[in-house]
Amino acid sequence: MSGFTGTSTYVATDDLRVAVNAAIALERPLLVKGEPGTGKTILAQEIAKALGKRLIAWHIKSTTKAQHGLYEYDAVARLRDSQLGEAKVHDIANYILRGKLWEAFVAEEAPVLLIDEIDKADIEFPNDLLLELDRMEFHVYETRQTIVARQRPIVVITSNNEKELPDAFLRRCFFHYIRFPDRETMEAIVAVHYPGLQHDLVREALNVFYELREVPGLKKKPSTSELLDWLKLLMVEQIPAEALRAKDAGKLIPPLHGALLKSEQDIHLFERLAFLHRRERGG
Repeated sequence: MSGFTGTSTYVATDDLRVAVNAAIALERPLLVKGEPGTGKTILAQEIAKALGKRLIAWHIKSTTKAQHGLYEYDAVARLRDSQLGEAKVHDIANYILRGKLWEAFVAEEAPVLLIDEIDKADIEFPNDLLLELDRMEFHVYETRQTIVARQRPIVVITSNNEKELPDAFLRRCFFHYIRFPDRETMEAIVAVHYPGLQHDLVREALNVFYELREVPGLKKKPSTSELLDWLKLLMVEQIPAEALRAKDAGKLIPPLHGALLKSEQDIHLFERLAFLHRRERGG
């Protein structure tokens, strides 16, 4: 199997390619952190695409428990069926619902297993998965069977740093932090998504975008995905590059700013900056 080098739709930096291939070689989960919108979740999809593997995605919520990834026993359904006199009620296996880890373990070919936003769950969640991810097996108490992985899946775990992960869990992972793309990398990302986009528009849009990210007091800096949405709107609305070449792009609200600014606090900040800027120019 050849290593991961990125895909035609995903620009992977050298350090990211090294991290992915190192995690695969070490047979350890790849723990990926980074700002929201830097492509952490998409990375697992692109690894699966590049290596010709199936993707199994487990999106974690605040209510998710580690057990949900293994299996769940539907006692309510069994009770209901027993009251209805269903014959299948005598086989408890009929009420065992497979989780995403079970699905990944029994797949014919080793898949890519994404455990997305692990930090959304309870603090004990990562530790509760240690044994299963280490040994690649787990026990089903209701049916007294042990589920052993046919092949070790490529495990990608994402985190937005909402809470610290336990040291014991971190020790078992290969860690990579996706840095926010520099301008050269961002130009390559834009070119992949919008190959025919006018060079002047890209240049001016990136000027506005990076200056905006540097504004002090911004609650939520716009991400790569938001830049791509903004560029699409600029094309749809046929906004010329000159319209972005404002007197001071860092202090004026850019056109179609709703694609970039996602909180009223940030919009008010820019409105105040624009007001002050106009007053300075008038004075």
